Amino acid sequence: MKVAMLAGGFGTRLSEETSIRPKPMAEIGGKPILWHIMKIYSYYGYNDFVVLGGYKVDYIRDYFLRYYASITDFTIDLATGSVEWLEAKAEKWKVTVIDTGIETLTAGRIKRARKYLGEDTFMLTYGDGVSDVNIHDLFAFHKQQGKWCTLTAVSQPGRYGVLRLSEHGTHVEAFREKGATDGGMINGGFFVCEPEVFDVIDGDHQMWEDDPMSRMIEAGQLASFRHTGYWASMDTLRDKMALEAKWQSGAPWKVWRD
Repeated sequence: MKVAMLAGGFGTRLSEETSIRPKPMAEIGGKPILWHIMKIYSYYGYNDFVVLGGYKVDYIRDYFLRYYASITDFTIDLATGSVEWLEAKAEKWKVTVIDTGIETLTAGRIKRARKYLGEDTFMLTYGDGVSDVNIHDLFAFHKQQGKWCTLTAVSQPGRYGVLRLSEHGTHVEAFREKGATDGGMINGGFFVCEPEVFDVIDGDHQMWEDDPMSRMIEAGQLASFRHTGYWASMDTLRDKMALEAKWQSGAPWKVWRD
């Protein structure tokens, strides 16, 4: 199953980093946060990634084009240019990097990736959030609910879009973006999607969290998987520093082994 990763926004609230590189490439513990997210999925056996780039997409392309050489010992014959790789240390990932346009909004990026994602169930996530969510349990829940899309609902006060869930917490009844004084459950990303989601997206000008989600809610097709464990998003420099501190003290999202 493929994992689509939204990685094309400007990241203006993290301008200290994003003036140089796209936000998903800002580093935690010497690795891009995008790498951390991919490691989470890979731990659960999902190794086929489609990175939906836009702003500074060449930075992402260069990173993955040079990835193998940057972490693997080698011997090079300078007379012939031949390279012998001494020990393969690279991840067992297949990574597709696509340019979905600088000005394209999140839903538009998803729509543009349809031909790469195919007509099967796929995972979807933001390129700036980490969690210890159990992806196997998330997927099993999604299949049990039989909806077009399942999002992961997490606890986080403050500046994120607020969810109103059904009585048993298995369906999303409403979604409101960025209530400054709200608490409760919020959209933590880590979606599972059916190909029907492409049909609720009109084009490049739409945010995934706006009309597409509203249309799924109206159709009773947006499920919510409650995650009460760790979740954090890197939205500002303060968030980045907090994640770095967490990494140094034993990152709670590090479900994999080195």
